[in-house]
Amino acid sequence: MAVPTEPDSEVLLDRIVNSLTDDKAEDIVQIDLRGKTSIGDYMVVASGRSTRQVSAMSEKLVERLKADFGRIARVEGKDAGDWVLIDTGDVIVHVFRPEVREFYQLEKMWAPVADAN
Repeated sequence: MAVPTEPDSEVLLDRIVNSLTDDKAEDIVQIDLRGKTSIGDYMVVASGRSTRQVSAMSEKLVERLKADFGRIARVEGKDAGDWVLIDTGDVIVHVFRPEVREFYQLEKMWAPVADAN
């Protein structure tokens, strides 16, 4: 029997985005963090329409990552359902209700700065 290999960050990112898409997440944004910080290689920011959907999407994502890769993710905020943080190690995932996402504007803090020319 083959031993599962640790997925690289791109494979992990792809699985995360597919999971969120399957669960009808809205406004999924991927941010490349390589060379900017040591917290991870990528950040994913997405929205759910309600606290219930945010919590359910987050729970399903964690279950899929464990089933597919044997990876245990750290989760914060799932019980409240306004903003769930999922730390997979290489990819940091934030799932928000739209109002909370708009308030914090997290992706603007990490998005690449547009060239002024």
